[in-house]
Amino acid sequence: MTTVAHISDPHFGTVDVTVRDALLRDLRADDVDLIVLTGDITQRARARQFREAREFLDALSPNQWIAIPGNHDIPLFDIFTRAFHPYRLFQRFISAELEPFVVGEDFAITCFNATRRTRHKNGVLPEGAVTKSASRLSRLSVPFKVVVTHQPLAVTLETEMHNRARGADTALRHWIDAGADLFLGGHIHLPYCTTVQPPGASRAAVVLQAGTSVSLRVRHGVPNSYNRLIFAQTIGSERRMRLERCDYDAATRSFTTTHVYEAISGPTGWTLTLQPP
Repeated sequence: MTTVAHISDPHFGTVDVTVRDALLRDLRADDVDLIVLTGDITQRARARQFREAREFLDALSPNQWIAIPGNHDIPLFDIFTRAFHPYRLFQRFISAELEPFVVGEDFAITCFNATRRTRHKNGVLPEGAVTKSASRLSRLSVPFKVVVTHQPLAVTLETEMHNRARGADTALRHWIDAGADLFLGGHIHLPYCTTVQPPGASRAAVVLQAGTSVSLRVRHGVPNSYNRLIFAQTIGSERRMRLERCDYDAATRSFTTTHVYEAISGPTGWTLTLQPP
């Protein structure tokens, strides 16, 4: 059994310190095998914001973590850096690797950088790069395969359709056919869990979005949150994922599990059931 924590959109530079400290306590107390940070680490890609983010990540030790950039991690007003060295500060302070790839005993996580210096907000999924990523994923023999992007690949609200990464349906089809079970993302500060099966895909997979973990930039009254993923292979070939959403409770100054989804694999893909927390 493997446990992964999924955090997103901390937007260092706009952090609620009380929430940040509560998240640190939670992650350090929990026995997680890996922490995945799905972008928008800073608010304006400034050095001091990246330093603050790095201090937070260092405080997670000894937990292993990986991170990808979001659109906010590319300078907006420093036009020269945006044009010629868009990820310079991310690579200096966070990680030299923009698309981490991790293979564990029973899972594989492949990250895809959909941000572009030529786009202020939207993510792009070029088919050639996606097929290369999918090919590598297809060669792995692990029970659970996860793909990580910053911008969402599927949304649950019509008003958020414009925030989907460009080329999402084609990318989903390639990754699902390569064996992807779960897609993690952030960007829109709205946590949700849903199944997805784009036209032509061989089966259904699961999309899990995270809200903003520690930023003051919450949306629609949804509190700060993060996700906890538990992968378990049961008797025979059946695979199960327990996907938990943990919301910040201002009254107790702590994170509490508020939503639990049980995902079960079957002949047509994954099905989701909402369970009591």
